[in-house]
Amino acid sequence: MRVTTDDGVGLEVEVEGDGPALVLVHGFGGAKEDFADHVPALARRARVATFDHRGHGESDAPDAVDAYSLDRLAADVLVVADACGFDQFRLLGHSMGGMTARRVVLGAADRVEALVLMDTSPGPVKGIDPDLMDLAATYGLDEGKAALKELLDAVPVLETPAYEQVLEGRAGYEEFLDAKWEAVSVVMWSAMAREMAHQPQQLDALASVACPTLVIVGDQDKPFLGDSRRMAETIPGARLAVVPKAGHSPQFENPDAWFAALSGFLDELDAAEAVA
Repeated sequence: MRVTTDDGVGLEVEVEGDGPALVLVHGFGGAKEDFADHVPALARRARVATFDHRGHGESDAPDAVDAYSLDRLAADVLVVADACGFDQFRLLGHSMGGMTARRVVLGAADRVEALVLMDTSPGPVKGIDPDLMDLAATYGLDEGKAALKELLDAVPVLETPAYEQVLEGRAGYEEFLDAKWEAVSVVMWSAMAREMAHQPQQLDALASVACPTLVIVGDQDKPFLGDSRRMAETIPGARLAVVPKAGHSPQFENPDAWFAALSGFLDELDAAEAVA
């Protein structure tokens, strides 16, 4: 379905299944299809909503830089949840989607029944120079998306052995990545690159999170491993799942282990609700 935000941006949303509400939020440069391999199984136990962020996939892409921010993306999550009829929901956020989910749970704790933070951070990503992100953002706006792609290909950041294995071994995966990039707005990319590089550190604020929380990270995802451990230590009662032989996208790189960690967490939530 198509959902329109309060600032007039159309978001492409898919909803499938029955059961407790579950919203899956993709990362920077991603798409709702990042979860497509697992939605059928999840939909057997939950009402699953996926959507394309503004500036991604089939959603609208505003031309104004100020149309993009983590707060704006967090507001979009709530717009999607409202349109799906989810008064309360379980929330999974991947990478930038995890940063967005963090804003949602800190700003609307009463809406989030449970939280999954996946390969993400509580603030600026360690090891990624904010000045370089600023330069890349300016370069993208000045020179265009094709030139930005050449720059990014020359300076890979999140590539890992697990990523390379999927790229080489999964038929159509490279074309899938290319299609996602083709759908990305360069204005969005530049705005959100700066936003993520200069966002405030919110690790201490996560101590206020009261809902059940799972932190998932691939064991090869070095920029996010330390922050994942720190988030799991800070959020009361949170659990950390380190997915072996996986990088920044463990749902692709070690899907069985990733799904086992997520489904085990959901099993516990369902069991607790049944007792209550």
